[in-house]
Amino acid sequence: MSRHDRLPGVILAGGQATRMGGGDKCLRRVAGKRLIDMVIDRLAPQCAPIAINANGDPSRWAEFDLPVLADSLPDHPGPLAGVLVGLDWAAGLGARAIVTVAADTPFFPRDLAARLKRAAAASGLALAASRDEHGRLWRHPTFGLWPVALREDLRTSLQGGLRKIVAWTERHGAGLAEFDSVPFDPFFNINTPEDIARAEELIA
Repeated sequence: MSRHDRLPGVILAGGQATRMGGGDKCLRRVAGKRLIDMVIDRLAPQCAPIAINANGDPSRWAEFDLPVLADSLPDHPGPLAGVLVGLDWAAGLGARAIVTVAADTPFFPRDLAARLKRAAAASGLALAASRDEHGRLWRHPTFGLWPVALREDLRTSLQGGLRKIVAWTERHGAGLAEFDSVPFDPFFNINTPEDIARAEELIA
């Protein structure tokens, strides 16, 4: 995919990481490499430019030389706030949409952006999904394609108290890009020290 064809990408790193004892979970190391580096390595061939959505002191991200986008709404309203600030950033670039990924998910698909574009609904929205071994479909709403045209609708919804991503995406009929979960779910995310051990097993 040429740089001209790529959409901006936003890494959602604004969570509280309570199950990891707080701090920036994506700076933890897995098999010697930081999660954030693994995520950037997967996203960079798919999206350009890239920004990090994170709150607090932005200087801790200085070495990455990427824009750091803090939530524009107070009280940590969740991932949709990161989507919103990403859309506002993209609007300033003249982009039509963004792709978002979670900062704690190091194995997400290398064709995520292309598959999301193909799955987009009439609204321009798409979410990633995968099926487990029982055939149940799981949406992964922090991995999505989000049109800039819906940013004011999203802002109004968040200001009105909306927090659940799927409640908003269903309202706009988001498409689903379904990914295979064999041999493991590519959206496996790291929430606990045990998850780090599992990720290291997968890498090995």
